[in-house]
Order: sequence, then structure tokens, then C-alpha cells
Amino acid sequence: MTTPLIETKGLNVRLGGRTVLHDVSVQIARGEIVTIVGPNGSGKSTFLRTLIGAQVPTSGRVTRADGLRIGYVPQKLAIDASLPMTVQRFLGLPKRISVSKARDALEHAGAPGLENRQMSQLSGGQFQRVLLARALLETPDLLLLDEATQGLDQPGSAAFYRQIEEVRQSLGCAVVMVSHDLHVVMAASDRVLCMNGHVCCEGTPEVVAEAPEYRALFGTGTQGALALYRHQHTHSHDHSTEHGHSH
Repeated sequence: MTTPLIETKGLNVRLGGRTVLHDVSVQIARGEIVTIVGPNGSGKSTFLRTLIGAQVPTSGRVTRADGLRIGYVPQKLAIDASLPMTVQRFLGLPKRISVSKARDALEHAGAPGLENRQMSQLSGGQFQRVLLARALLETPDLLLLDEATQGLDQPGSAAFYRQIEEVRQSLGCAVVMVSHDLHVVMAASDRVLCMNGHVCCEGTPEVVAEAPEYRALFGTGTQGALALYRHQHTHSHDHSTEHGHSH
């Protein structure tokens, strides 16, 4: 087996006297797209912060491949609307970058030609793509996205995930994303981790969609979306009538 890009072993994190993550052991391989789903407060963002090194584990360890470059798209970033700042200037914080480097990153992020626009005038989708461009500046081996489509409508989210797929293909990086958009995520992921303080279940989207632990967390509310996912992706036999229509 090839060496993982990043690996956690027996990861425990306590915050404010509460155990947020317990015994989390995960490996991320080069080039794969892994989605983390789970209820609010289940430790998903804390897990990403631990991968980056912003959060120190209470016990357990994080092992990163030598020279691992990580790009990070945060959940939210508030920018003062009264502050004049172009996209080019924003991408060049804290150290200025060339116009061509900014253009390349924006191109990769699916937001070409925005470098001279004011940050305060961007739509939600454009803003997220500029954050993505910033994460791509260092040509990361591993791209981490924390609820990156929050606040976007469904077509906007779907377009953003398609962009992530293109980024993975063109850069060959691994992608780990935390998301609530289960229907979109399932189509975009190689592997899904279902987290609730620990890893409840993991596997391909089809396996996780059938797992009792997943259903215990998400009930039948998302079942329609997942049944649709399986129907679209399973050609050997038809799953679409399997779960009826209970709500």
C-alpha cells in the first residue's frame, strides 16, 4: 500500500472539558475525495483543524507525509464590506503574488477574470471560488474544505463540487470536505466518513447509505436523496423502491 498523505491514529481531542473527538483513526490517500458527514457538534470542523495543525490533539497522533502542502477553505470568512480590497490584493495576503499566479489560481477555481473586482461586490458563489483559489495558490497535495458551500443554493453547490472534481483531476490532490449537502456529496465522493465524536461508519457512498449507524444519525429524511443517488449509480439492480416513502 502507498504511504498515506496524512493519517491519524487514536486521535482524542478535548475542548472545554468535553471530549469532542474520541479514538479517530483515518488515512487519506493521494488523489481521493473523502467527505465527512455528521450532525452539528460531531467534531467535523475540529477534525479538520487537527489535520491542519491548528488544534493540538489531547492524545493520539497525526502523521503527515514529508513536505505535505495543505490548502484550506474555511467555513466562513467575514470581510468588512466597507474595506476596499480587490480579489488580487486579497489573494496576495499576507505576501503579494504576481498577477499571473492569481490568474492561474482563479482559473483553476472556476472564477477567471475576477482579479480586479472588489471582494465586497462578489456573489456568494464567486466569494467561495476566490477562497478556493487562495487555497490553490500553493498547489496543495491535500485540499480541506469546511462546509464550503454553506449559503449557496443547490445549483451553486453542485457547480462548486463539480469544480472540486476538476481541481482534483488537474492537480491530482486529495480532497477532504465536511458537508451537509448529502445528495450532492454522495455523487462527488470516493469515500464517506460518518462522524459523531468518533467514526461511526465509513466506506463508499453506497455502503454508508445502507449503514444502520448512518440511518440512526440522519433518519429517513435524506433517504430519498440517497436512494436517488444509488438508483443513478447502480445499474445492476434497481434500489429505488427499496425504502418506500416513509418520512
